[in-house]
Formats: sequence, C-alpha cells, structure tokens
Amino acid sequence: MTAYFNLQFENGLLHFINQVKLPGCVEYVQTDSFDRIAEAIERLEIRGAPAIGIAAAYGIALSQKNGISGERFAAAFGRLARTRPTAVNLFWALQRMRNFYNDHSAGITFELLLAEAVAIHTEDIHHCEAMGINGLPIFTKVSNVITHCNTGKLAVGGEGTAFNVIRTGWLNKMVAHVYADETRPLLQGARLTAFELSMNNIPYSLISDSTAGFLMKQGKVDLAITGADRIAGNGDSANKIGTYGLAALCKFHNIPFYIAAPSSTIDRSIASGDEIPIEIRSEDELLCLNSQRIAPENARAYTPAFDVVPAGLISGIITEEKLHLPPYNFV
Repeated sequence: MTAYFNLQFENGLLHFINQVKLPGCVEYVQTDSFDRIAEAIERLEIRGAPAIGIAAAYGIALSQKNGISGERFAAAFGRLARTRPTAVNLFWALQRMRNFYNDHSAGITFELLLAEAVAIHTEDIHHCEAMGINGLPIFTKVSNVITHCNTGKLAVGGEGTAFNVIRTGWLNKMVAHVYADETRPLLQGARLTAFELSMNNIPYSLISDSTAGFLMKQGKVDLAITGADRIAGNGDSANKIGTYGLAALCKFHNIPFYIAAPSSTIDRSIASGDEIPIEIRSEDELLCLNSQRIAPENARAYTPAFDVVPAGLISGIITEEKLHLPPYNFV
C-alpha cells in the first residue's frame, strides 16, 4: 500500500504534496487560493499533465468560494492558463470548467463548480485504472521496462498513466525490473519515480539518461513506456525532454516504445507535433545545482522542457478507452 497522496480536496481546501521537496521531505500544502495553486503549478510543486488540469479545475471553483463573480472567474482562468503552455490537460480542464460555468450561469454556485472539479478528479482516477488494464497486452513476456520522467500518482489524480501500466504489469507478474531514467535537468526520475517505485515495492534501478542505449545494446530492456503532455491528431506526442531520444534508441534496437495518457491529453485541434507549443524553462535549471552555479559565468543554456516523439516511433498509445495501434488518427 502506498502511504501518500498527490491531490485531495477536504474542508474547503485543496491539499497537495509539494513535489519540489521530495523525496527528502513529504510536505503537504493546504490552500483555497487559485493564485497559490497557479504558483504551485509554475514552481512544479504540482506537476504532471493530468494533475495540472485537476488542480486548475479546483482553482477555478475556489475562485468562486466567497461568492459568484464573473470578474474573479475570468481572473482565475487567465492566471491558471498562463502557468504552463505544453500540457493540454490544463486547457482542457479550464475550458470544461468555463463551459460548465456558462451552461449553468443562471443558478451557478460554488458548490456546483466544486462538484464539477471533483468529477474531473474522479474521472481521472477511473481513467488511470483503465489505462493499467488496457496496457496489460503490451507485456508479451515477463519484461524489463524502461521509463522516463514521472507518471505515477504524483502526476495524476489516480495511480498513474505509464506508471500504472507498469504497476499493473508488476501486480500481474509480467514486470521483472524497471529502469528509471534520472530525467535531467530536474531529476523527476531520480526524485519522484524512484520514490514511487520504492513505495510500491517494484524492483528498479535508477540510471542516467545516457545509460539507456547501453542497456538496450546489452539486451536488458524489453519495452519502454512513458507518459505524454500533449498528443497531436496524427499521434505525435510531446513529453519530458529526452523522450524523443529514448524513442529513437528503441527504434534502433527494435524495442517497442509505448505512450500512456488519458484521452484528455489528445489535442484534436492540431494535426501534428509541429504545432505543439514547447515550454522553455529558466536557464538556471541547467546552469545551477541546488542554487549553486555549476557552469561558467558566461555560459548560456537552451532548456526546452519537452520534446516531441514522431508517431512513427510509437508502437502504441494507451488511453482509458483502449490500446491504440498505428496508424493513429485522433482528428
């Protein structure tokens, strides 16, 4: 049993784990401020595409806690929409809350908006369960799995996307070992995925991102699975920087590469990954370590938070609906 949670609404407050302090400190923040939720998303205290969307939905509801105000709703919507550009779940959840607000404008209340946010959260829990089940067919034998970034409970409202596929495979005795990329430069794999694998008692080894190819050459990897922050109509998928390289290595070594994400991650308004906006993070995330400069003072850094995996490198996309196989057509 896992003894932690990511997001929880209780007694009028959103409770969330501060992921920046993991794994050394398990600290929970409580707030009823949409601005504090927006700050948490920007600071990566709350991260993971589905979790960002859920938190934003609660933020919209909380903006109306002290009375219905169209002006406050618009302010909350705009503030939350500015937090992170790549994860489409954020905009999906915000638009769903705005549609609900407009559809019930005559009798809208905080309680109704909160119920809609809870519904988004509850749906994600069920979607995570379904993804775990729908992903079981990718394990054609007891497998060693490699993954990148963090896709467990810390990234969603339920048990995870790609992580829950791995977890479900482990519970069904189809996963022998997991290799978790450290995921530079913010080390989501080292800090968060390793934490969650440990909490679930799943055997794993943490590796540097650059070790993946060597493992594959040795025949130690049977399949790869990651999450996604936005999936285009043709199946091109944006995920944490380094995922494209992992997928290309899998192609070279003839290893299946899978994506797991809820259908809310599919952006049917765009035809290909060329249209996905890529967030550029602060240069300090690469130039500094623990707030101490590790590069020369005149060094500059290029720090995209995501890259895009072409659909041709993806063996299957697992959603709560089913395991989608190529060619993909989500338009």
